[in-house]
Amino acid sequence: MKDFILLMHADTISPERDKDWEGYIGRLIREGIFQGGSSIGPGQAFRKQGDAAPLTRQLTGYVKIHADSLEVARAALIGNPTFEAGGTVEVRELVGS
Repeated sequence: MKDFILLMHADTISPERDKDWEGYIGRLIREGIFQGGSSIGPGQAFRKQGDAAPLTRQLTGYVKIHADSLEVARAALIGNPTFEAGGTVEVRELVGS
């Protein structure tokens, strides 16, 4: 199995409900694919020399899952409150994890 991260963006069309997150995470746990996650708060970007790229303020949280493929990881979006509210969720493979 591969590890994937689902990155939630702050661009939903309708509001998300906290209770929907409980049900969604519970489902991922029951399926045995949930590996962690969190909301993402404010921060700052750094670079050793010169100006850093701007901080991506659109990211609001992440969920880490196990899946056999990108297609299977994409299927895990069903019920994701950000996705269901019309928001963007990036699905990225964690290479080397």
